[in-house]
Amino acid sequence: MTSSSSREVIVEADGGSRGNPGPAGYGAVVLDPVTGETLAEAAEYIGVATNNVAEYKGLVAGLKAARSLFPDATVHVRMDSKLVVEQMSGRWKIKHPDMKPLAAEAGRVFPAGRVRYEWIPRERNKHADRLANEAMDAGKQGRQWEPSDSTAALDTAAARNAATLPPAPSGPPGDATAGAARARAALATGAGSTTGAAPSADPGPGRTGTGPGAWPGGVARPAAQDDGLFAAEEALTTPASGDFEAEAGAAAPAPAPAAQPASAASAQSAPAAPGQGWSAGPDMSAPATFVLLRHGETALTPEKRFSGSGGTDPELSAAGLRQAEAVAEALAARGTIQEIVSSPLTRCRQTAAAVAARLGLDVRVEQGLRETDFGAWEGLTFGEVRERYPEDLDAWLASPKAAPTGGGESFATVARRVAATRDRLTAAHAGRTVLLVTHVTPIKTLIRLALGAPPESLFRMELSAASISAVAYYADGNASVRLLNDTSHLR
Repeated sequence: MTSSSSREVIVEADGGSRGNPGPAGYGAVVLDPVTGETLAEAAEYIGVATNNVAEYKGLVAGLKAARSLFPDATVHVRMDSKLVVEQMSGRWKIKHPDMKPLAAEAGRVFPAGRVRYEWIPRERNKHADRLANEAMDAGKQGRQWEPSDSTAALDTAAARNAATLPPAPSGPPGDATAGAARARAALATGAGSTTGAAPSADPGPGRTGTGPGAWPGGVARPAAQDDGLFAAEEALTTPASGDFEAEAGAAAPAPAPAAQPASAASAQSAPAAPGQGWSAGPDMSAPATFVLLRHGETALTPEKRFSGSGGTDPELSAAGLRQAEAVAEALAARGTIQEIVSSPLTRCRQTAAAVAARLGLDVRVEQGLRETDFGAWEGLTFGEVRERYPEDLDAWLASPKAAPTGGGESFATVARRVAATRDRLTAAHAGRTVLLVTHVTPIKTLIRLALGAPPESLFRMELSAASISAVAYYADGNASVRLLNDTSHLR
């Protein structure tokens, strides 16, 4: 056997909570890095706890199992918890009081110089995940997990593949910008382009190219500083469900561009960003990436009723609470969320709280992210508004300057508010990835402005409850829409 002084082992760990907090358990496995052989397993039901506590306890158990086998080994820890990996690597601060003692305990098992941490996707952490679920299942039956009852080790082929796969890319999950950076570098040197020739098709992330997936500008931006979260190819095309929270005219035809005066159109168009397009000058700064999360369902959502900031401020329904937990789990698995900002309305704060609990982050409230005030239309369906206020509705559909009946907000007013909020947040969070938990109109407005699309484009976007979209904002004024209406985490 190889001496322990030169031995390297892999530790994969995971934890889960059915309720967060709720019945929780962890699992950990020690693997041979060459053969993928399972050297040790550990799992335990820990009672009521949060996901993050369970993940940390899984890490501690995995490290202790490795130390019991090879006290002088070097350890390669692989986990699908971005929070634990970043905190144990020293890149993120540990704020939550429940996390600090667990992180300190994990740090004492081996000297820091002998442990390195790597984030892996959840599908590559199935062995530890299965152990954690076995532990929770045992706890549900009023007992503790026993190695003799485990079937996790039967999946030896999957464990071997996980142990022998090449290292994950150095960037965050979904990092398509590494390939884009190489494309910009090629453009800067004139490689792969010919004067007057159209850009070739983008070959995809991780490959050089000059197609639509590459960024404007001719200088490579350091990929390590670019969050690259939620690359465009991750977006899923979903059929329109008609599910909306006052999705202005989703049930009505969009007005023809000619119906809008030229002055109104110009007033509502996003100002041209300096140097947009392939001739743009270099932006060497990392972008502010806004992950846009629409809140979960309320009782009004499935009934397709106008629900803005001037109504009853409803809470999440049971379905909405389940959606919030699902999106929290998905965001934790993807990683890279560094801060959370929420609309002040209850449904957003509840959704944000679910994510914050999963990620161990605080939530800051931003008034500018609130939904449109729909005036007298609050709580009504589109058909009811058509019946009661037909002239006001026609005017509202025809012009972004028209307000709902009773002194609500026009789309023009909302656009100014959202744009000002965007500018403040972009300046405050350059180079960071921020989750904005908000509503239909603010999210659609941010997408519209990023695309430079006309106001009537608001009528032509589908945005489901608890869906995820994303936009990156660069210091030179360029913006990149990276995702729209992703609901894969709800399936």
